[in-house]
Amino acid sequence: NAAVVGAPDETRGTVVKAFIVLQPGTPPSAELEAELQAHVRQYLAPYEYPKAIVFIDALPMTTTGKVQRRLLRQREEEKFKS
Repeated sequence: NAAVVGAPDETRGTVVKAFIVLQPGTPPSAELEAELQAHVRQYLAPYEYPKAIVFIDALPMTTTGKVQRRLLRQREEEKFKS
């Protein structure tokens, strides 16, 4: 499972940030992050690929199973303000 949102950034204004839920038994690592970014760069323009990747346990979901990207954006804005 994955979700991508715009996150506030001091120098760029907004950056693309991906939140990824890994399969059980798959550990998060810097190598995996670099591999995911390289894979996405093959298919998207340079401004579209995620500049930051966060591995999380679960994404916020609605009762119908849709990802609540609004909550992810709010979380990033609160971090930025702090």
